[in-house]
Amino acid sequence: MTTSHRFLVRAAARDNAEWCAAMCRAHGVAGEFREEAWAAAARAPLFYPDAVTLGPGADPERLTARIDLASPGASVKDSFADLDLTEAGFRVLFEARWIHRPAGPPAVAPELGWEVAGDPATLRAWALAWDDGAGHADLFRAGLLADPDVFVLAGRSADGRVVAGAVARRGEHVVGVSNVFGRDGGPDAAWPLVQHALHRLFPALPVVGYEAGEDLAAALRHGFEALGPLRVWLHDPTA
Repeated sequence: MTTSHRFLVRAAARDNAEWCAAMCRAHGVAGEFREEAWAAAARAPLFYPDAVTLGPGADPERLTARIDLASPGASVKDSFADLDLTEAGFRVLFEARWIHRPAGPPAVAPELGWEVAGDPATLRAWALAWDDGAGHADLFRAGLLADPDVFVLAGRSADGRVVAGAVARRGEHVVGVSNVFGRDGGPDAAWPLVQHALHRLFPALPVVGYEAGEDLAAALRHGFEALGPLRVWLHDPTA
């Protein structure tokens, strides 16, 4: 990995940890940044880790001591895929790759109009479209609207329905993107809109995030490059 790639992975990990912290705050969960990692002592919201490492070589014992292992569901985002948490009762939940795209306009013009959600009704419409009936739309709470660095991007069809979108978080050196979705056409339908919106909002910032499987393949088709690996560990002492 080049020096530039190492810098981008660190920047992506930090930005992702800041996004996790923002989601926790919206749910009334406090987290703390230290040199090795961000961590929350109480359980993070569904789909979100209780800790995110910020650099390689984090100490597993110190890291797991900062999160709640007594209640089920504890998880750790191993941003550099260099930890072994099996002795602490964890198993690998999934693996993914950090992704990066330089600042610049999308190669393909979007077919949808877009906006940044600025009120609870728009955020709710976005969350329901993102959720697609799975029952988790309440995950995205109105407190996110008060965060000046969080931008919920909603793509609308000609009849006004939210049919695509993502979440962007503005960092110091990068803008992180997550929760990319397209109701019709999946991420291939969403990425042109998301890239257009990010270029309009943050024209000088490179875009980072992480994806796996078919979602990673879609990001690569839309001009991203794959960077280093990451893992998410789930606490499962019975495994």
